[in-house]
Amino acid sequence: MELRKLTYSNVDEVLALTVREEQKEFVASNEYSLVDAYIALSNGGCAQPFGIYEGEEPVGFVMFGYGTLDDSDEPQIAAGNYCLWRFMIEQKHQGRGLGKKALQACLDYLQTRPLGPAEYCWLSYEPENEAAKSLYKKFGFAENGQMCGEEIVAVRKL
Repeated sequence: MELRKLTYSNVDEVLALTVREEQKEFVASNEYSLVDAYIALSNGGCAQPFGIYEGEEPVGFVMFGYGTLDDSDEPQIAAGNYCLWRFMIEQKHQGRGLGKKALQACLDYLQTRPLGPAEYCWLSYEPENEAAKSLYKKFGFAENGQMCGEEIVAVRKL
C-alpha cells in the first residue's frame, strides 16, 4: 500500500475513483476535494491530496490538512494538528481489507510530521456513517465531543 502525490500523469485515474451510490452522501467527490485543496492552499492553508495505490492499481484517495483554515465550523482540535480530511476506497476495491491497510499507511505517513509538529490527528464523519465510525475506532480514534459542522469529530494521538 502506497500513498502517491497527485501528478499530471495520475490525476485522471484518481479522479475516476468513486464510492458506492449509498456512500456518496458521506464522502465528498475527489473532484470537490481537489477544489477544497486549492482553496486551502491559495489562502495560506495546508492540504495534501494523494492517490492510494496497491501496486500499480489506484484504489483510493486521501487528503490531509494541517492546522486551521479560519473556517467557523472547525473544531478546536484543528489548531496545530493533522486532519485526515478525506479518505475513500474505490467501490470495486471495498471489502478486501484495503481500507485498513490504507488507513495504516496514512497514519504511518503522518507519524513523520510532514507539515510540522503535532500531537494529534483528527477526522470527522457523519453521525449515520457507522462503517466509518467502526473503522476509525479500530485505529484508536475516539470521539472528543466536538463537531465539525454537522459531523462528529474523533481524535487519535500520533
